[in-house]
Amino acid sequence: MEKTRVAIVGMGTVGTGVARLLLDHGDRLARHAGRILWLEKATVRDLTKDRQIELPSGILTDDLKLVLDDPKIEVVALLVGGLEPARTIMLQILESGKDVVTANKALLAEHGEELFDRARALGRTIAFEASVGGGIPIIANISQCFSANQILSLRGILNGTSNYIISQMDEQGADYATALKNAQALGYAEADPTMDVDGSDAAQKLAILAHLAFGVRVRWREIYRRGLEAFHLADLQYAAELGYRIKLIATAQLRDGGLELHVSPTLIRKGRPLAEVRGAYNAVTVVGDAVGDMFFHGQGAGQMPTASAVVADMIDTASGRTDITFRRLELWSDRESKVELLPYEQTTSRYYMRFFVADEPGVLSQITGILGKHGISIASIIQHEPTSEKHPRQVPLVIMSHEAKEKAATAANEEIRKLSSVGDECVKLRVAEGSK
Repeated sequence: MEKTRVAIVGMGTVGTGVARLLLDHGDRLARHAGRILWLEKATVRDLTKDRQIELPSGILTDDLKLVLDDPKIEVVALLVGGLEPARTIMLQILESGKDVVTANKALLAEHGEELFDRARALGRTIAFEASVGGGIPIIANISQCFSANQILSLRGILNGTSNYIISQMDEQGADYATALKNAQALGYAEADPTMDVDGSDAAQKLAILAHLAFGVRVRWREIYRRGLEAFHLADLQYAAELGYRIKLIATAQLRDGGLELHVSPTLIRKGRPLAEVRGAYNAVTVVGDAVGDMFFHGQGAGQMPTASAVVADMIDTASGRTDITFRRLELWSDRESKVELLPYEQTTSRYYMRFFVADEPGVLSQITGILGKHGISIASIIQHEPTSEKHPRQVPLVIMSHEAKEKAATAANEEIRKLSSVGDECVKLRVAEGSK
């Protein structure tokens, strides 16, 4: 059987998993690829670091030129995180005449246009299944399996760290700081978890999925995003009382006015698939006009799930399947999208609003009057008796609205916040309806 010689650049957690699959399951991979995937080189920065894997002699190197200058190496798994030197290395790999497989979603979200244009000009390919959803095959499904459909919407839990934190708060009653500390102890969260918890990581992945599904070219920083700072443990408890769970949801949805894109904490009704995603798992719902609702669920990170997606891309690249799809899809090309982005303030939703208000006559009528002035209809109200010994005359007030414009809901929330009878802690979250 013929060999396709491959290399790995970056032997961190995922790179080690890729090497393990290539070395331990070569026969199985060869059956799927129709050729042997032969690991020729693995490039690292520090040769002395323990890799927790025993590589055959001569494979490990700290010299990238041994990969770039070897004409026998055809496919390279680029598993370096961040933007630089990852961008420069990918360009070097492409220019050396090799195809690339990557898991670096930040790199594609930031420099996809440049990298894909260069790959096309050089007659090379870039495969990136592992960049979104870890082991979930969402890239292939959206770009290929849904090709007979107009995708109408997709919603996803695209960051396992944030979902783990929310699950700990929801199920264990942990506060945010404790849940984050637990996530860091288990390796789900970095020492600096900002990109995970503020919605940036999910926005990068959403930018990629939106491009695949709708053809839009959007800078991930232009996507509206709110993270876990937008709500508190009490909101999880009130949401549960109303029959909902809160999840950090990335949304892309076609509406008459265009395409809405955002990442935000969202109430999902209990029993619906996204509401039941626990721990560090990822999930995506996709609605197509022909196929209807589809649900994808699995481990969105971790060594072997991500390595599984990387090696699957290596198999497709070695067998020639990636070349066909790469040229047909024209990703990040000059092809004009048929949809326009809808400004976030023009999007619509139902809303959950929570206020801490003075327990005195007339307060509720003030608040409902402001909502009415902004055209926001109320679906339900919860008001408990005072629970704080420090503030015996203040009560939490929770309002669920009918569908309204984001602009109107924000304006109403800001006006209510200025009332002397309302405390500083005002929360406004989106509510997702439908079967998702």
